[in-house]
Amino acid sequence: MKRKNFISSIIPLAATFSEVAKGKTIIEPDNPTFKPPYLKQGDRIGISCPAGFISIADIQPALIKIQEWGFASWVGETIEKKDFTYGGTDEERLKDLQQMLDNKMIKAILFARGGYGGIRILDKLNFKKFCNNPKWLIGFSDATVFHSHVNKKHRIATIHSKMCNSFPSDWGKAETIQKETIESINQCLTGQRMKYLFTPNENNKTGTCTGELVGGNLKTLESLAGSESDIHTMDKILFVEDTGEYLYSIDRMFWNLKRSGKLDKLKGLIIGGFKIKPDDAGEEFGKTIVEIVLEKVMEYNYPVCFDFPVGHQKNNFALKCGVTHTLVVYLNECRLSEA
Repeated sequence: MKRKNFISSIIPLAATFSEVAKGKTIIEPDNPTFKPPYLKQGDRIGISCPAGFISIADIQPALIKIQEWGFASWVGETIEKKDFTYGGTDEERLKDLQQMLDNKMIKAILFARGGYGGIRILDKLNFKKFCNNPKWLIGFSDATVFHSHVNKKHRIATIHSKMCNSFPSDWGKAETIQKETIESINQCLTGQRMKYLFTPNENNKTGTCTGELVGGNLKTLESLAGSESDIHTMDKILFVEDTGEYLYSIDRMFWNLKRSGKLDKLKGLIIGGFKIKPDDAGEEFGKTIVEIVLEKVMEYNYPVCFDFPVGHQKNNFALKCGVTHTLVVYLNECRLSEA
């Protein structure tokens, strides 16, 4: 190697060592994400259970709606399979999801429900054929495992949304908000440019930003920290939600985000729904969700919004993870728009 080239290659390396010595986290820049092809009439959507158990009866409302949208369904072998809380054994769930990832006839995979189990099969999945023929992965909660992994490792966009167990059994009696959130899945799948308007919260930090949207269930994101599935957040809009956690546990998870550098260089932060587990009598934590979050981001200038319609709740709209969005947080207006 020529001396000039050798020196030029050493300089960035020395700078990296210098940053590490200062205790800074070095985050490599991401390549742009690739959006799988949007669906057209007649395309097939696979339904699989990589996590919890679900019956064939419980997915019927989703099958009916998928047909109404003009798509065909492919019901996976894990539907009706049961191994304690799981939708079949690890081997059965792995096989079912792998077949759908590999099958060129399947253009999207809708996870039947959440629970727990995705992480148990993640490292045995082969994403080679999936990367050659990308398809939309759809779900939330435990599905955050797949959103984060596919974003980090393969830079392919996914859809964070409700799953089969959230489709109303009687569409005619369903609340308007339920219908709108389910229809938002179809809108994402068919390539509509998504836009969400929501009520401003008096505690919001105002501002505007544009960046790639990433995130999901906060507890699941914490469990992926330090692994090869751990998401990059630099220059991105991060959204988080959770359910069934104590306030002290949520505080601890936000400290994890802060101490790991994930809050340092965000473009914006979106706080979705948080269903809080009541504190035990005499063990009250003493801080609200708003106080927990604002304490961690007080030194940053990016916009922060609360009460965004995503999470374990009826107003859980579909979001395209890995796709660039613009977040606008004003005193009298809040919106997230696909750029």
